[in-house]
This record gives sequence, C-alpha cells and structure tokens, in this order.
Amino acid sequence: MIDAQGKSRAWINGSAATVAQLREAADHLVDIHGQHAWQSLTRPASVRGLLDAYAGIDTAALGAAWSAWKAAGDALDSARTRQADLERERERLAWQIGEVDKLAPGADEWDELNAEHSRLSNAQALLDAARTALDAVSEIDDSADSLTSRAVDALQDVAEFDTQLAEVAEVLRNAQVQLQDAAHTLGSYLNHTELEPERLQELDDRLSAWMSLAKRYRRTPAELPATLAGWKDELRALDAAADLAGLEAAAAKAKAAFDTEAKRISAVRRTAAPKLAQAVTAAMQQLGMAGGVFDIALQAQPQPQSHGLESAEFLVAGHAGSTPRPMAKVASGGELSRIALAIAVTTSQLSAPGEAAGTLIFDEVDAGVGGQVADTVGRLMKQLGRDRQVMAVTHLPQVAACADHHFVVAKTARDGRTESTVSPVGGEQRVAEIARMLGGERLSGTSLAHAQELLSVAAVAAPAAPSPTARSRKRP
Repeated sequence: MIDAQGKSRAWINGSAATVAQLREAADHLVDIHGQHAWQSLTRPASVRGLLDAYAGIDTAALGAAWSAWKAAGDALDSARTRQADLERERERLAWQIGEVDKLAPGADEWDELNAEHSRLSNAQALLDAARTALDAVSEIDDSADSLTSRAVDALQDVAEFDTQLAEVAEVLRNAQVQLQDAAHTLGSYLNHTELEPERLQELDDRLSAWMSLAKRYRRTPAELPATLAGWKDELRALDAAADLAGLEAAAAKAKAAFDTEAKRISAVRRTAAPKLAQAVTAAMQQLGMAGGVFDIALQAQPQPQSHGLESAEFLVAGHAGSTPRPMAKVASGGELSRIALAIAVTTSQLSAPGEAAGTLIFDEVDAGVGGQVADTVGRLMKQLGRDRQVMAVTHLPQVAACADHHFVVAKTARDGRTESTVSPVGGEQRVAEIARMLGGERLSGTSLAHAQELLSVAAVAAPAAPSPTARSRKRP
C-alpha cells in the first residue's frame, strides 16, 4: 500500500513485512523478464547464474569451501610474514608463564592464604579469649553452668505447684545443655590450637611472593590465576600460528575440499551447457532466426574463483554457416531481444517442478520484433500459460490477441495532473483495442476485421489451465 505522501506498507499473509522479506518471497513467486534482459546475458556472472539455475546447481557449499581455503591461506601467509614477531612474542609469554608457574597460584588460594594468615597472626588473642570464655562457662565456681544448675534445682522443687515455673525450668535445662556443648567446643579448641610460628612464617613468605608478582605484572594478587590461564591460552594460539607445517597442511586440506566441489560443479555445468544450448537453439528457429545457433562456452580461468574453475559466455550465430561468437558482438538489438525471449521461454519451460516461479512477467521483451515472429512470441507465451500464470506488457497486437485476459494501461491528464489507469477490456472493446494496436486511433473496417481474425485464430488453441494476461499500453 502506498499512501498519498508516498509512504508504503506491505503485508504477507496478514503480517507486516519488510522490503527485503517481500523481495525474498517474490523470488519464489514471480519471475520478471524485462525488455533489456539481454544486457545481463553479456555479463559472465549473469550467464553463469542462469546456467547454474538451469542445471540446479547450489553453489553455497562451493562458496563456503572457497572462504575456508582463503582463510587458511591468509593464516599461512600471515604466519610466514610475522614469523619473527610471533617468535619474540612467544618467548616473552613463555618467560612470564615460567615465572608465575613457579608460584603455581591456585584459583581460590589468595583468599585462603589471607584467612589462615589472619587466624595464625592472632592465635594468642584467640587462645586467651577461648580460655576466658571456658572459665566463665564452666571452669570457675560461679560459672554459668553451675549457676544455671542451681536455678534449675530451685525451680524443680516447686514446679509441681505452678506450670509456669515448670516451663521456665525446662528452658533453663535447655540452656544448660547448650552451655555444656559450648564448654566442650571451647575445650577442644584450646587442646588443638597452637601458635605455629613456623607456619605463620611460611604464609608470610608466600603472600609476599604473590604480591611481588602481582606488582611486577600490574595485576591485583587475586587476578594472578586468571592471568596465568590467559597467557597459556595465548601461548597455545601463538604455537598454532607459528606452526607453519600445520598451517600448510590445513591450507592444502582446504584447497583439496574446494577443488573437489569445484570439479563436481564443473562436471555438472559441462553436462547442462549443451542441453541448454540445444533447447535455446530450437526456440530461436521459431523466432525468425532460422539456421541460428546458440552455444555456451565454458572457459577455464587462470585462477580459481569463489564461483568455480571456469567462466561462462553465451555465443550466437545468427545465420546458418556462421561461427558462434559472443552475443554482444554479433547480434542486433532485435535479435538480442528474441534470443533473450528464447532463453526466458526455455528456462521457464524446463525449470524443475516446484522450483519455477508461479508467475512470469514479460515486460516488452517483444520490442524490435513483428510480423510472423510476433505471432510466434504470442504462441510461446500462450504455451507457457498452460502450467503457470503469464503476464505480458506489450505493444504487439499479435501477442495481446493470444491472452485470455486483456487490460489496457493508459495515461490521462486531468486538472494539471497525470493519472494512470488499468482497465479490463473484452468483447467488442477488446476487438477495438486490438484494431487500435494494429492501425492507430482511427479504426476502420479492415483493422477491425483483422483484429477479430487474430482473436479467433488465438482462441482455437486456448488451454484450460491458467493462461496469459496481456496489458497493452496506449502510447501518450
């Protein structure tokens, strides 16, 4: 939809779609052949693409193999160029890794070292505090345990007279159990905890080594394990990059994979090229080029390319006895248009089922032809319309007469503005339109009779399946 301001919106099956999505969908639905389609047939890339499409060749795997080969070759070239730099970088990393490897820092070791050092450096204070707590809990005469026991005994004697006091006594008994557990833990701590001055010195030395290396390499101590792992990864990458033998083997393997796929595609192209050439040659005979020959030249390239080992070129001999030469050098404009139509008709007819577009649009591909050739063009389009929809924009009455549906495209000026209209015509209106295409705006009995004859002849072989639609244009 295009609004009055020129903004457009599009939908596919009721869902909003982008231009790219429309283009992708249209590739499977519509095949457009314009009046200058022959121009692309002189370009090697277009020729190769048409041949590959005709042969059913998918070059995706070839392109991937080409990219892999180029990447492997670039890696090898880079390694050869940077060999000295890589070796210096490798030596630097190896030395740094050796220095840090002597320390062998563990992933969580820094935090563990600090925790143990903090404990040992405060060991005397910890022992004194534990001894004081143990005395208060159970060792002295008026310890918390003995006082709690005394309270329990006092309440136990009278608890039977008041349930509230019984509950308090139970709470105190539980507290006494917890105090005894605490006393046992404190006693065990005092029996097993030592000052360990030698271990404290070891920890001081190791923490110092950590901090020295961290300062040297401008890292925090906690970052040393991750830094060492990163350096080792870099060293492995440098070893691989410096491994010329390995890189050469990888490049050779990638080239062999490309060569295998390229040779396979070359074989398919060599098989398909004569078949396509023969089919187009046969179509040319019906388009006023009797004796003409169409050929496809596959020429080996000096260097392999992403599309394969050869380039493709269309060759044409317009008359019997002449040698096929490149299209652009030997064919006139009218002949080029007819050859383009012959190729379009041939490739459309011979597309694999399910792969051909359901709609073909021919936009004035019949420019430069007339007479009997125009009759043939109309019949060919009608023939295509037997198994798909064909739409033709044409100025030729012979082509328009072959269509089952006829629309007139006209431009009119109104209130200083130019408007375009598309109107269906049928019956007497269609006869008049064909007559206008034959003899101009002034209709005569002769032109009307000729128009009726064209329509009658075209209707004799009308197919039952979807058939062509013609859009004739009124010249302004």
